[in-house]
Amino acid sequence: MAVGVVSALVLAGTGYAWTALHSLTSGLTTSNALAGLVDPAGAGAARLGSDVNILLMGLDTRLDQNGDPLPAAVLDQLHAGDGSEGGYNTNTLILMHVPANGGMVTAFSIPRDDYVAVRDIPGNDHVKIKEAYGLKKAATEDALVKAGTTDRHQLEALGREAGRKEALQTVQDFLGVHIDHFAEVSLAGFYDLATALNGVQVCLNQAVNDPYSGADFPAGVQTLNGAQSLAFVRQRHGLDNGDLDRTHRQQAFLASVTHKLGSAGTFTNVGQLQALIDVAARDVVVDSGWDIGAFIPRASNLTGGNVQFNTLPILRFDTIDGQSVNVVDQPALAEQVQVAFGLRPAPAPPAPLPTGPLTIDVVNAGAAAGVASNVAKALSGGTWSRGTVSNTSSGDTAVSYGPGAKAQADAIAGLIQAPRSSADGTVAPDTVRVVLGAGFTASPTLQSDAATLRTPPPAATSGGAAPTTTVGPQGNPVDGGGIPCVN
Repeated sequence: MAVGVVSALVLAGTGYAWTALHSLTSGLTTSNALAGLVDPAGAGAARLGSDVNILLMGLDTRLDQNGDPLPAAVLDQLHAGDGSEGGYNTNTLILMHVPANGGMVTAFSIPRDDYVAVRDIPGNDHVKIKEAYGLKKAATEDALVKAGTTDRHQLEALGREAGRKEALQTVQDFLGVHIDHFAEVSLAGFYDLATALNGVQVCLNQAVNDPYSGADFPAGVQTLNGAQSLAFVRQRHGLDNGDLDRTHRQQAFLASVTHKLGSAGTFTNVGQLQALIDVAARDVVVDSGWDIGAFIPRASNLTGGNVQFNTLPILRFDTIDGQSVNVVDQPALAEQVQVAFGLRPAPAPPAPLPTGPLTIDVVNAGAAAGVASNVAKALSGGTWSRGTVSNTSSGDTAVSYGPGAKAQADAIAGLIQAPRSSADGTVAPDTVRVVLGAGFTASPTLQSDAATLRTPPPAATSGGAAPTTTVGPQGNPVDGGGIPCVN
């Protein structure tokens, strides 16, 4: 959001712009966390000309930059406990690709519970991606205390810097891309931003009332103040897809903010402009190598609505070491992001599925009662026939196939967010076997998605390519060109 503010300064063309820009760039808190990061191997780590990748990090802490508690009056507005909750999870991670030519900005939200590999967190080789920051911070502070450091503020500063570096390295490794810049903001900073903007418009598909986050809003377009804005982006209880729907809230809010920043007259008010600069100086941390002034010419599309927000898909939900996690296909996600960022060519489109008869057997290997029958029913239709539905004592979610059924098996694996399918000599010809492990949850749109998959796509017309469908609970992209409506 600091980027959006700065770009809009110049776009506004006011006589105040240069003074404000100098005030902002000289007052920002900066970090050296990008220094010394290891670029992932492969084409995805290469930099594409002067395009820029920016990671936005939202911290769940209720503490200020020095690690001190926020004032009670601020905590009351946050509706987020007494200050002891939260820790240092990066509950929001959004990687943005800003092309040098002023084209479409592509942004990917990384679901906070994605289970990923980490490099340098003692006692851990995989964690939820949101935990990399806080776990590394805690481990660093413990080591410093053992070495004799006692100053609380020094421990906080060094711990946060180590946490930032680990979070940045984890995202680079996870998606195989180079991060050029980052910006970090806390709950208080988010609240301050929305307050400084004198309210932000959002749109809800349906009314909500969630006592956990404080979100209590009618359906439709409405203007939210700072406290309401925070409740809007924090709600996950009562939403069909939980955290994934909350991610759409965050994307929609950013789209609405950038829409407002780009609106005529937003920065003709010197008092509001100074309030936004004060928020950035107080609440935002950026990397020390970011020349904000040099970045301005290419940032106009951020406030011009030329942004598309996507959510990275997951394979399934699972429980590991007592924690609920998202299991993901890391190579596939890295490929998706690298293709979208122009770092590698798009893969060839898949060949149309065979139209001949297919039998689908489903095995319950630990999923809830009735799930196997429901999945068999959802997948059946047209030339796809329901085969046997059986039970076994245990097993992981998987898809296998007999002779002649590889293409359909790969497609079904995508539908149920399972790992890629495999050949199995015990499976009959033209048959796919689906095994549902413990914790498996079917998408509520599985039946319609299967029907779409079985139906050949319409041919492209002179007006453009054939329409595509996004499968999975991550949902469709959120258009950053205005005020999108979300759940």
